Amino acid sequence: MERVSVAFDSAGVRCAAWHYPGSNGTCVVMAAGLGVPKEPGTDRFARAFAAAGFGVLAFDYRGLGASGGGPRQVVRFREQLRDWDAALARARTLDGVDPRRIAIWGFSASGGHVLRVAAEHPELGAAIAFAPNADGWAGIRNALRETPLRAMGRLVLAASRDVAATAVGRAPLLVPLTGPAGSVAALTTADSRNGPRALDPRGEYRWRPEVAARSAVRIGFDRPGRVAPRIAVPLLVLVHEEDGVAPHEPAARAGRRAPHGEVVRLPGGHYAGFLDGFDAAVTAQLSFLRRRLVSSPTRTRSARPPGRTA
Repeated sequence: MERVSVAFDSAGVRCAAWHYPGSNGTCVVMAAGLGVPKEPGTDRFARAFAAAGFGVLAFDYRGLGASGGGPRQVVRFREQLRDWDAALARARTLDGVDPRRIAIWGFSASGGHVLRVAAEHPELGAAIAFAPNADGWAGIRNALRETPLRAMGRLVLAASRDVAATAVGRAPLLVPLTGPAGSVAALTTADSRNGPRALDPRGEYRWRPEVAARSAVRIGFDRPGRVAPRIAVPLLVLVHEEDGVAPHEPAARAGRRAPHGEVVRLPGGHYAGFLDGFDAAVTAQLSFLRRRLVSSPTRTRSARPPGRTA
């Protein structure tokens, strides 16, 4: 079946989503990377999952894509985590979905969110963190190898101006998601410049490849890998060994520290799974989903009610 447009409420904000109906009673809730909406960031994998029988709910965070809320293109992690809670609640209401067989999937920045969401939702059937930003400090250190200090300083200055502009009611100061070395952009490493051709190779999607300058800086302080020991659900961490955006070792370490974690290492850079490595990435993820959501008996967990605790 073709995907259908659905929506859900997240603390008074309408979040837009695509539902790809499945045939095996499961649902994979998906979200894309930093500042990227669902079409370029999830559609290719969502269609592959749906073709294999898995239902999918791919959503846009508030302030991005087709979702409501503002200011636009501003990424606030706490609000995005609330959007995850609301998306999971919506997934449980979808026709044909067994609430005990819901998985979560996130790429890059959303891969980091997956770690936190999995730690807070022990009722989930599985979680996939795909090339996750597990340690923003590691990402900063990696970026500094290719980014002149002057350019990094200009980005920090832009972030300060962005915060000041918003404080007086002006629109956010946006910077490109990727740019050449030395430019003011969220990412300027050589690997990051593969993003446009990986996510939107034919230029078919209508989206803004920009993000608020403050958001580009804040991701460097995000360290979701620290919650790994608290993740009670089956977790797949898929890393690319030449990742020049979100270094792979902190992500692999998070996978090893999770009680039910699995780590799959694949060659290539950050976006390899959207490029030549797509088949290998899909194969690894479908194998995991089949084992954890279809073949394995439903696990009984003790548990607190679904939702965020802090």
